[in-house]
Amino acid sequence: MSRIRLATDVGGTFTDLVYYEIDEDSGQIASFNSVKAHTTPPHFEKGVMEAVARAGLAHEDVEVFAHGTTVVINALTERKGVRTALITTQGFRDILEIARGNRPDFFNLRYRKPEPFVPRYLRREIPERLNYRGEVLKPLDLSGLEDMMTEFKAEGVEAIAICLLHAYANPDHEQAVAAEVRRLWPEVAIVASHQITREWREYERTNTAVLCAYVQPIAQDYLGRMEDQLSASGFKGAFYVMQSNGGIDTLSAARATPISMVESGPASGVLGAAALGRLIGENNVIALDIGGTTAKCSLIDHGRVEITSQYMIEQSRLSAGYPIMTPVVDIVEIGNGGGSIAWVDADEKLHVGPRSAGAMPGPVAYGQGGTEPTTTDANLMLARINPHYFIGGEIEADLNAVGAAFGRLGDRLGLSAEDAARGVIRIANNNMINALKLVSINRGYDPRDFTMIAFGGGGAMHATALARELNIPKVVIPAHSAVFSAWGMLVSDLRRDYIRTHPMRLSDDAAGPIGATFAEMEDEALQAFLADRIAKDAIYYERYLDLRYEGQEHSVRVPVPCVRITKDILKEIIARFHEAYEREYTYRLDNAVELVTFHLVAFARIDRPDLARLPSDNTAEDAIKGRRAVDFDTDGICDTLIYDRDRLDAQTTLSGPAIIEEAGSTTVVFPGQMVRVDDYGNLHITIEEGRHGARTTD
Repeated sequence: MSRIRLATDVGGTFTDLVYYEIDEDSGQIASFNSVKAHTTPPHFEKGVMEAVARAGLAHEDVEVFAHGTTVVINALTERKGVRTALITTQGFRDILEIARGNRPDFFNLRYRKPEPFVPRYLRREIPERLNYRGEVLKPLDLSGLEDMMTEFKAEGVEAIAICLLHAYANPDHEQAVAAEVRRLWPEVAIVASHQITREWREYERTNTAVLCAYVQPIAQDYLGRMEDQLSASGFKGAFYVMQSNGGIDTLSAARATPISMVESGPASGVLGAAALGRLIGENNVIALDIGGTTAKCSLIDHGRVEITSQYMIEQSRLSAGYPIMTPVVDIVEIGNGGGSIAWVDADEKLHVGPRSAGAMPGPVAYGQGGTEPTTTDANLMLARINPHYFIGGEIEADLNAVGAAFGRLGDRLGLSAEDAARGVIRIANNNMINALKLVSINRGYDPRDFTMIAFGGGGAMHATALARELNIPKVVIPAHSAVFSAWGMLVSDLRRDYIRTHPMRLSDDAAGPIGATFAEMEDEALQAFLADRIAKDAIYYERYLDLRYEGQEHSVRVPVPCVRITKDILKEIIARFHEAYEREYTYRLDNAVELVTFHLVAFARIDRPDLARLPSDNTAEDAIKGRRAVDFDTDGICDTLIYDRDRLDAQTTLSGPAIIEEAGSTTVVFPGQMVRVDDYGNLHITIEEGRHGARTTD
């Protein structure tokens, strides 16, 4: 008998599924498998169920189902949420429109701020006022709510956001408003800002509550359809949803605050990279996820995944975007992936992305009507991808159409088709290098101190060239790298973040209040987990403080040990702050240090069986599929051995130039690079330091 744990990750092009079969007698993993299916917008659950069907799984054998979805971010970016109203403190009706003065297009005198998600006629005020300590200055007056609800009903409102001034310090008034609205109108979706965050900054908090309310009915409907289809198929296990903070959570929690799912898929990949790093002894990691539409990267320092509550959507050089004040794994994302389209502007300059060919029609090689060449087509043109093993052999790549597309592109640029393809790869790589610099060099980290873990359908294709350019000494390509983000969900614990703004100076007498506040937050987290029937002995915590020098506006987050806070511990915390501040800004000050925000992360451990180890019977020669001429750009066209990754056993070694093929991805190994397969099937590629043959810029 075996039990199954599976996870699905809905991407822009493909829906990935991975699953373990766990032997009930030994408790060990008997097998690990993966499946890909096309994503099916707007009914994403169809793609998920198609992936389950392709895997041939019996739903009644599945004990855990973890799910990552793009439904929230899609509803926001495509403006497909519901009509939403806002209730706020008297005098603050226009805070969404006032926003911030951080316009990126600074010299554009006709710059227009992003339109609020709630128009002014649906923003209403209520008499009440608290001060920053949460003390009542003006009592709450609920007498106007009944007329307000009548007007909202007449306007077709389906969701209401509530955000009152200084509710982060005292949520009593918000709770009272929410309770009265629920009494007057039980059917409407309600989101109060304190449910999402207890952090200050009024505009960001208001916008977060609005966006959460805007997508809540959409997310609830989607998760409800998923739950119904799973139940109808015989599934009786635990259904978890991936959160943007890098943990999974219960279905009820995800329904209450769906904005916490805004970046659930990318977050799971970073958490998977951290977990794999711990397994193989690599605690300093740069995670790189290259999919069909985007490339995403994040830095893991000493095993810690960076989390930010200053997340933005739709931010660009022309728009300030919209802030979302919910914990999100700190990811830099760019519009460059396997499906990114190469195009020439009016000045005859070549660009790659951000527009993508998506799943339909897809790259030219798909033969489904695509005519504009993509990054994937360029890799086919240079023979890095096997046209006869395209997407694991599902499609025979249309090389004639690819050659014609690059011929047209080359004619525009005065280049041969091959040179045009090389140019596309160089520009795509250069765009990704800029993103990698944003999470490393620009934040005071030296890439030479890190190992790159690359995954996604295109991660293995580009990682070795990117690492060589940045002098990253080693690249690790995980087993089943094309579906690695879904694997990350299976190794993620349940996670909930509790954030509370409570400014105070870090003097010697601050140790007591700091310890008391963390204890109060831990008790709140404990009660919430116990209410979800989670065992107390499975719960553990991480503590962080946001600190700044007195007189400054923004803060730096530092870890805090989960011990009794004493004067000595306080000195250690201050020393950590000075180090973190200097790393990020290159200097430190003698100013007093001020605490701004408490951040408690509450985890509940999930049972994770040990990964199965590979045998060590085969040699590298046993895995050779053949050889072909491969274009390695400035390293030249090389007669290259092609390896079947599924036949590479543990401790196998080989050297580049080489191409390693698997069903969902292809690993490109440049001349001079060495590959070792570890006990779990991960590829460790040593990058020859100081070698810069594959330039990424002209």
